[in-house]
Amino acid sequence: MTSLDHELSRERTYHDTCRAALARMIEGADEQVVTGEDVSASGADAESLGYHLRSYAKQLGEEPESPLFFGRLDLADGRSHHIGRRRIIEHPAEPPLVIDWRAPVSRAFYQASARDPQGVAVRRRFGWAPWSKGASEDLTGLEDEPLVSAAQGPAAVSRILAGEIERPRVGPMRDIAATIQPEQDTLVRSELAQSVCVQGAPGTGKTAVGLHRAAYLLYTHPQRLVRSGLLILGPNRTFLSYIAEVLPALGEGGIRQSTVDDELARHPVRAQDTPEAAAVKHSALMAAVLHRALYGRVSAPAESLAVPDGSYTWRIPLAELARIVEEVRAEAPPYAVGRERVRTRAVRVLQLQAERRAGVPDSEWLRRMGRARPVSAFVDSVWPKVGPEEIVAEVLTAADDPGLTEGEREAIRWAKPPRSFKSAKWSAADLVLIDEVAGLVERPESYGHIVIDEAQDLSPMQCRAIARRVDFGSVTVLGDLAQGTTPWAARTWPELLAHLGKDTAAVVPLTKGFRVPEAIVELAAAGVTGREASRVSVLPATLAKGLEYDHVVAVEPAAIVGAEPRGLHRLYVVLTRAVSRLDVLHCRPLPAEMLG
Repeated sequence: MTSLDHELSRERTYHDTCRAALARMIEGADEQVVTGEDVSASGADAESLGYHLRSYAKQLGEEPESPLFFGRLDLADGRSHHIGRRRIIEHPAEPPLVIDWRAPVSRAFYQASARDPQGVAVRRRFGWAPWSKGASEDLTGLEDEPLVSAAQGPAAVSRILAGEIERPRVGPMRDIAATIQPEQDTLVRSELAQSVCVQGAPGTGKTAVGLHRAAYLLYTHPQRLVRSGLLILGPNRTFLSYIAEVLPALGEGGIRQSTVDDELARHPVRAQDTPEAAAVKHSALMAAVLHRALYGRVSAPAESLAVPDGSYTWRIPLAELARIVEEVRAEAPPYAVGRERVRTRAVRVLQLQAERRAGVPDSEWLRRMGRARPVSAFVDSVWPKVGPEEIVAEVLTAADDPGLTEGEREAIRWAKPPRSFKSAKWSAADLVLIDEVAGLVERPESYGHIVIDEAQDLSPMQCRAIARRVDFGSVTVLGDLAQGTTPWAARTWPELLAHLGKDTAAVVPLTKGFRVPEAIVELAAAGVTGREASRVSVLPATLAKGLEYDHVVAVEPAAIVGAEPRGLHRLYVVLTRAVSRLDVLHCRPLPAEMLG
């Protein structure tokens, strides 16, 4: 038996040990759920404990069948760590059999080099049979990379690493925990409070970086993110289906993955905008238009306030009421909060009068004054209750805001206004406007972190909708300005980040491609910058973004270019979906830009 065979045999035996330990972990988690349900704790504590135990058991039970480790670190101090997608232990008091790839000690697996070994003597990579479900006999190879004694010359290319990166793309997207590169690892391990914008051409691993950062943050800040939430935003549902299995494979399930349109879907989309109307509605101008329309409902009081209280009547002079409204308006709270502040401060004036006349009133008196008909009538007159749909319908019916040009007003004006906003048929862009007003009325709950993929296609108003949902959190923005295909696609990242409210976020380029062959990139870039073989997926160019295939057949590039104003960008997206082979079928002449 050769030394390689001997090492493979040892590692296969170790993998069997890990598999048995994982089985015991799953069994133990199920037992803890049963035991936890019998614990006599207080209601809230018992519910929290039960949720934690059930979630942990569910995660372990749904662990995908796959190899349990992909690497090993032999440290200079003699210790050794196997690295995998999940931590595996035999006993809580003993060192883990496998360390989670997100753990601090695992960072050296991705970052250590001959120039900076970080305490690593040897880095070992394991080669597994393609599509292995984790049978030990599928461990077919291993590679050792000495670091401490290595010459500080060019790093040797890992055959196993290259093979894993170049493995054919079949089915949904898979994780890259085994192949994360140093520049990607730095982004993945960015602090939770840090917002990051990742700019990268096709195949640079933007999406994978974003998903792995989400998994890393959930591992590092579990309590905070379980409480505040983490959201993955993709361009369409096809894309979300493609990436759906990545986080579960990394041990993180139950994460909300959605599109911007789905997040704003307060009503079904039953109308279609003209391109001109959609462009205006998605522009940042509409934020000011809607703000003026909403707060235009606020007005100065017209008369003093008299509030009967038994045989006595309390009075608030007109000037005092006007002062209350002006103060609250200057404070600029959410509209609904402002309305209640006006009520509260009017009641406070009545309270002070009552204290001077008869002593401190009780809480029941205060509640009664707050509900008194004259007080409610005053509040309704100066700060009326209103819904976001009503405001948007008003704007689209009148379309007379001075902040818009006549052409812009004409573009968005309803040709046949509905009888009431309740019977209106809303377009997708209208729902963005409704969400803007809803955010002015009452702030939505904020996520702790949002990952935004294909962000270059977001409009200013869509960015504002996201910003409201991550007001106190951070974002990972992923995209490629060259792939912008919407009429409102971003021209620069600082512009888009400003609309997201994250203008201090660092813009980090990923420049090393791992998927698209250089010849394909050159062919695609000429125009923009101057699944299984037994199955064929046919999809329009509009849904190709973010997906990847071993073999792509692009049909009639000239038609793709001519279909929309940013057609060249759409063609760029189509041509860069291929991993290994690209064929172009056409009857019409190819766009001149493709010919160089």
